Amino acid sequence: MAWRLTGQLIETCSCNMFCPCWFTVKELMIMDRGWCASAIAFCVRDGNSDGVNLSGRTVVFGVDFPGPTLFDGNATARLYFDEGTSSEQRRELEPIFQGQKGGAMAALGPLISNWLPTQAANIAVKDEGETITVTVANVGEVQSRVLRDDQGNGFQLRGGGFVAALGMEVVDLAPSASNWSDPELRQFETKSGARGDFTWSG
Repeated sequence: MAWRLTGQLIETCSCNMFCPCWFTVKELMIMDRGWCASAIAFCVRDGNSDGVNLSGRTVVFGVDFPGPTLFDGNATARLYFDEGTSSEQRRELEPIFQGQKGGAMAALGPLISNWLPTQAANIAVKDEGETITVTVANVGEVQSRVLRDDQGNGFQLRGGGFVAALGMEVVDLAPSASNWSDPELRQFETKSGARGDFTWSG
């Protein structure tokens, strides 16, 4: 069935600023630590799938890529849904975010060999404009702050790579200061980050 989601994507990862995987050029995907772990929050503003309203839901995607590049795959990942997600919404959202229903996540799905069971969690979003913090209770947080130079200018990425693949037109560079402590994933802290609006369909 047809589905559509729009919202904001807030990405963090363990690489230094700026994560080279965004460019999807394998020879440039040199992971700073030899591996890369990431926590990405998706704040869905508007969405519908098979007649189920998905608006207002928050989904967080935690993933560990063992390296040496993202395209080597063999990743372990988990989805976290906010506790307000109904069983019907979860039924639609889970295959979308695991890449089973086409759309943007279908590009990442084949790189993940181990999907851990999806968890419901108390997820709180604090949006202060320049800084956004998404806290996933007992697991960690996604913290993002827009990057600006001494003159207050921001930095943006446009074009291909994962910008286009993730259904985005513009990505703002936004360094992160996040931590993740899911016992079934790698324990990690983040430095790199980016965020922007996405539009997905399938």
